[in-house]
Amino acid sequence: MELKCCVQQYAWGKIGRSSEVALLSGSGDPDFVVNERMPYAELWMGTHPNGPSVIKGTSQKLSDWIATHEESLGKQVLKQFGRQLPFLLKVLSVNKALSIQAHPNKCHAEQLHKRSPEVYKDPNHKPELAIALTPFEALCGFRPLSEIKHNLQGIPELRDIIGKEAISELLNSDEAGIQAALRKVFHHLMTCPKETLQTQLQNLLRRVETLGKHESSRASLQVPLLQRLHSDFPGDVGCFGIYFFNLVTLNPGESIYLGPNEPHAYLSGDCIECMACSDNVVRAGLTPKYKDVETLCNMLTYQCAPADTKKFLPRKEDDFTYIFSPPVPDFAVAKIMVPPGTGSYNLICRNSASIIIVIEGEAVSNIVKLKRGTIFYLPATEKCSVNNTAGLRPLQLYQAFANV
Repeated sequence: MELKCCVQQYAWGKIGRSSEVALLSGSGDPDFVVNERMPYAELWMGTHPNGPSVIKGTSQKLSDWIATHEESLGKQVLKQFGRQLPFLLKVLSVNKALSIQAHPNKCHAEQLHKRSPEVYKDPNHKPELAIALTPFEALCGFRPLSEIKHNLQGIPELRDIIGKEAISELLNSDEAGIQAALRKVFHHLMTCPKETLQTQLQNLLRRVETLGKHESSRASLQVPLLQRLHSDFPGDVGCFGIYFFNLVTLNPGESIYLGPNEPHAYLSGDCIECMACSDNVVRAGLTPKYKDVETLCNMLTYQCAPADTKKFLPRKEDDFTYIFSPPVPDFAVAKIMVPPGTGSYNLICRNSASIIIVIEGEAVSNIVKLKRGTIFYLPATEKCSVNNTAGLRPLQLYQAFANV
């Protein structure tokens, strides 16, 4: 069944036709009109109540159809998750940074939902996978400890915010005490009085403006990123987060997986994103939204690792299919690339219901006509064959399904 899906116009989204979300939506739905002055941030494909998909040509929600056709989910999905689609597939178009955030594990999500249901609106965890469609930037996980120590020693404005005692504790910690010391340092940063924070941020910005274009310190201070974040979020504590978190740059087709309690912030680019069916986010910077600083500081992993270890690698399933299979049962994503001139090709049969989006190309299939922006629901174990004999470009599909 072909789907009509929800577009979210959050302020951080790319504007007009610069947004892959807008372009895909316009291509897949002839009634969709792109406003060149408006942001188009996310395309939601699934059953989440904040942006439910509907069956194209009707007003029926996909969730309502599934409720009366539960067998379409697949036996394993029904057994593990009940009568619901356990994942949410998205396309994101990021123009400016999303918040510094992390997602709770299942047990913590239940506690947060019980404590503050108006903020944490469901009791589910939210592991997520991002696969780049264009060059994509993100902050992800804590930097190697040596880099954090270098930044604390080399950036006086950061030292003045955090204080000598907490920094000395981290610099002199043995291996057993590193995580606790890093937690203390990070907490000092995130709870710094606003006036002190803004004074030191202005001091740093003035100082970097005096650096020559080719000075090595410009790179270590990440001057362009610092200035960009401050321009979008003046005076925000998240501007200093770049000295604690890895900057990860993904080429198209590369991905990162974000498990529970992993600090991150998407910065720019377009991506496919898949997650457990939840909208639980604990935020603490680079956002005008509600910040739950104490919860974030208490939940983070504080595990330090290099940026290149954050990339999540797929495995090859057949000549045209690579699967990104994270260590959770809620979801996996297959990237399917069918070259032009290819005759009949059968997509790998899944024991879970799936949602498929066409990112590039045109082809015929036994399900629906495939073109850029087409989105459809495929019941578990149902066969889907495509034929790209007449195609001039590769047919590029992304397929999300439960990882059972």
